[in-house]
Amino acid sequence: MKKFQLILALCMTCLPAFAQQGVDMADTMRSEGKIYVVVGVMAIVFTVVLVYLVLLDRKIGRLERKIRNRAGT
Repeated sequence: MKKFQLILALCMTCLPAFAQQGVDMADTMRSEGKIYVVVGVMAIVFTVVLVYLVLLDRKIGRLERKIRNRAGT
């Protein structure tokens, strides 16, 4: 638990340093309209991962039911 607290404290001390970096890049992308491309790509990736996880959950559920039915007979 103490290691986790130490890692968390170290991460929190670095956070303000990262907060100031990349602001110019974000402003440039926003002014050129490229930020919408980034957001769109992120939304597509998130959707694909979500669909994959749902399909994987269904497959695992089917396999669990099949195993349970075989064990019951």
